[in-house]
Amino acid sequence: MNSDDAARAQRLIAAGRLFHQRGWVPATGGNFSARRDAATMLITASGCHKGELEDEHFLVADLDGRPLQADRRASYETLLHCQLYRYDPAIGAVLHTHSIANTVLSRRYEGIRLAGYELLKLLPGISTHEAAVEVPVFANDQDIARLAATVDAHLRERPQTPAYLIAGHGLYAWGADVDQARWRVEALEFMFECELQAQKLKE
Repeated sequence: MNSDDAARAQRLIAAGRLFHQRGWVPATGGNFSARRDAATMLITASGCHKGELEDEHFLVADLDGRPLQADRRASYETLLHCQLYRYDPAIGAVLHTHSIANTVLSRRYEGIRLAGYELLKLLPGISTHEAAVEVPVFANDQDIARLAATVDAHLRERPQTPAYLIAGHGLYAWGADVDQARWRVEALEFMFECELQAQKLKE
């Protein structure tokens, strides 16, 4: 691992520890990546605990999801990262979490509307809490290539989409770099938790 990849890995490791402490990446759930250049990314390998990441838990893959090291195995969901990097060259990192709030809400709704939150200002194109965004929920699909194509079609039709959920499976959020992606995950997870608590108050 070169020095640039080591720096990327350290930021992803820090994100994993934080997310695990908050209960957003239980066991081996979730996956994280960072763009290296126009053709490759650094991504967590399959089957590693995201709260206990070390340098050896990362691999380099191309944007078709193929590991550059023949003996390494990428996450089953690598193609969802590839889709985002190919969709927008400005995306520099993608983080996937499995919180209780995002899992419960995504099993119940076809989209999550977030409105009036101060933390909306961490999402792209928003400068005031007097705004609303729709986080789409896609049906879970074991055919990841088909799911990636569904996500791609949605983003091309609605490029303002700030993140998305897979029903019962979790959140995908992104940013220009690992830090920005982490901040967006934190903001979204906070708002999802607020929405979940609000639903409980209505019952």
